[in-house]
Formats: sequence, structure tokens, C-alpha cells
Amino acid sequence: MNAFTIKDLENLSGIKAHTIRIWEQRYTFLNPHRTETNIRYYSNDELKTILNIALLNKFGYKISHIDKMTQEEIKAKILSLSQTQAQQERIVNELIQNMVDLQIEEFESTLDNYIMAKGIEKTITQIIFPFLERIGILWITNHVNPAQEHLVTNIIRQKLIVGIESCISHVDTGKVAILFLPEAEHHELGLLFMYYLLKNRGIKVYYLGTNVPMRDVDYVVRLKKPDFIYSHLTSVAHNFNFDKFLTNLHNRMPDVPAIVSGLLTQTYKKRVPSNVSFKKSLQDVMEYISELVK
Repeated sequence: MNAFTIKDLENLSGIKAHTIRIWEQRYTFLNPHRTETNIRYYSNDELKTILNIALLNKFGYKISHIDKMTQEEIKAKILSLSQTQAQQERIVNELIQNMVDLQIEEFESTLDNYIMAKGIEKTITQIIFPFLERIGILWITNHVNPAQEHLVTNIIRQKLIVGIESCISHVDTGKVAILFLPEAEHHELGLLFMYYLLKNRGIKVYYLGTNVPMRDVDYVVRLKKPDFIYSHLTSVAHNFNFDKFLTNLHNRMPDVPAIVSGLLTQTYKKRVPSNVSFKKSLQDVMEYISELVK
């Protein structure tokens, strides 16, 4: 069983911790455990409960009404939500629940069904990317078991690679990109996603992979002369120096545009080197790609 903090529940459900505390006082659906120092923590069941309640509440159901429902009624109401966004969020919630319960077959089946219905790109943008955004903070804080992380990320990685291999673009932009992750960064799903998007839009990609020394990136840049280089930072090691990484990007390759996305860009407050550009959200990334292929 996982032990989630109230901050974890906030990040995963979108419900503020203050609101969760109020719900605990007024209603019966949440029963957190407490440590010896009286700090709340929540089990898998509490996490699944808050995900379901947050979804129903977001799409029109009052908390006082939800509190009177049985678990079966809650599940039925969730399945009856007809809005496209609600259906997508329901599937993301299912993936989170499958992950914490190690229901790996169900996790993969859910992804496969969505790919068959919507295709790989919509699955990535509507399901996989929101899922990764919501659980990414758990990886940073080590609030999921490494086995859970490895199992689900390898399934997603397989889907992305199949999408990349089967991708055939009928457009050739003439542009070239080099994709890499710096030393101490091993979470490549965001970068594989970019590989797919760029290849699908007619951009030649040289994929260096994870944990790449900057000197190796510099070497390939000199040989291939890309239009830009790209890195997506999800959950780097504690000794990773983001300032040093950005400085090296600039000092070694000052004339090459460098695009960086991922969680670390959202909290960075210092000045960014002149050749570096942050893309802080999926929308930023998609807009950037649209500009590339005009």
C-alpha cells in the first residue's frame, strides 16, 4: 500500500488541501490515517475515492449529494458523464488507480482501447501526457514505489516507440532536431513524445536518448548542424544542477536554439541564456511545433 500526503492528493485530484480538510470534517467519505506526530496520510483507497469525488464535483455534482452515494452509485455516475473532457479525465483516473494497485494488465488494456479508438497522437495528448503530468510529482517526492513507476512507464514507452516506428510523414520540412536528456535524467517519455510529434510533422530527428554528457551533444551538433536541440526534464537526480546545465547549453552551443520543457521549467525564476527557450506546458509545446512547420 502507498502512503500519500494531502499534498499528493491535491496534485493528483486538483482539489486544494484546504478543501480536502473541510470535506473530511463535514463528510464521511475520507478517513485519513495519522502518523505518531499526527500528520495525515492516505491509502490507495482514499486516493481512489478523492479522484472519483473530484471528477463528479467538477462536472456538476454537489459534495453533499456525493456523500450520500454508495461506491456503486459513484462509479455509475462517473461512467454516465458524457462530456468529452470528463471521459478523458475518467480514463486518466483509471490509469492512476491501476498504477497504485499494480493492475498492469488493466493499465495496458485501457491504453490499447484508447489507441484503437482515437489513434496514438490523441492518446498521447489527451491521456498519456495528462497522466504523466499528474503523477510526475509523485516520482519527484518518491511517493510511489519504484516498481510501479517502472512497470507503467515501460508500457507507455512501448506504445510511444510503436507510434514512432509506424509514423510516416508525407511532409518534409527540411528541418533537423537533436533530442537528448542530460546526465542524471533517465525519464524519457516526454522526449519520446516529442520525437513522435516532430517526426509526424516532417522534421528529421536524431534521438540521443537519456543520460547524455553535454560534450556528446556538442559533438553531434557539430556534425549534423540541427535547427534546434530539445530536452524534456521530468525528474532529475538531486545533485542535478539546472543552472549549470543551462550555462553549458549556452557556452558550448551559443548559436543553436535550445528548447527545454518539463516540470523544472515551471519553477525556474532566474534569467535564461539567450539561446535557450522554455516550453512550460503541453500547449506551449504544440504551439512551438505549429510554428516550426508553417
